[in-house]
Amino acid sequence: MTRRLCLLAIFVLTLLPGCARWSKGPVLPSRNEMRLDQLVIASDAPLPAQHRLLDELRAQRTIVSQKLGLSTSVEPIHVYLFPSAEKLESYLRVHYPTLPKRRAFFVESDTRLSVFAYWGDRVAEDLRHEVAHGYLHAVVPNLPLWLDEGLAEYFEVARGQSGVNRAHLELLAGEAAPPWRPDLTRLEMLGETAEMSQAEYAQSWAWVHFLLESSPERQEILRGYLRLLVAGQARESLYQQLRRTDPQCDQHLLDHLAVLRQSLR
Repeated sequence: MTRRLCLLAIFVLTLLPGCARWSKGPVLPSRNEMRLDQLVIASDAPLPAQHRLLDELRAQRTIVSQKLGLSTSVEPIHVYLFPSAEKLESYLRVHYPTLPKRRAFFVESDTRLSVFAYWGDRVAEDLRHEVAHGYLHAVVPNLPLWLDEGLAEYFEVARGQSGVNRAHLELLAGEAAPPWRPDLTRLEMLGETAEMSQAEYAQSWAWVHFLLESSPERQEILRGYLRLLVAGQARESLYQQLRRTDPQCDQHLLDHLAVLRQSLR
């Protein structure tokens, strides 16, 4: 059973009738709830009516839709904000014991899209990333893992920075012995997040940024692939489609990253 299936199975068990009544363990934040279009945000502390981060998460729905040429969805994305890392970790130990320790995560079940996070120093980055997963999964079925994570890494970057993830750019620039070479075929074979190191996240982000920001033609290739996924008609991988129009895409990706590094100096 893959990690994704394990998460779904565990999540469904937590929704079974009577589970909340019988459980003696930590529970989800629920005292306060706010609806922001598709987002349903729950917390134990009161949420301000106007908050820059919440406004940003709400606006991200339109940004994702317009950037990727996707429709929007009305399917709710439930965002649970814990007051501390300890509270979140306590909940995870009971309800998701197989998950590694992390600051936030997204879970999709047959009936629900959920984000779990806590208010910390990196809450904005965490929520932009996980909520992006929610917006994507609400409209695109069977999204390949590398693309799912690459898009989330792109959209976790604050507005006004064109999706440039400096940490990933620096990581890839530092892989010089031996020199890092793109290998999207290998990324396309990944099926579990446990298989992805920071290098795989960085490489996934790099391909997404290359496709979205290097030329209108490449952006349309990505958009077209997403439309095929939505329609259930994707017969070949994104890399196969890209290589037909750009046989030198691996080198062009490296050139794109070199230009980005130069522009940030």
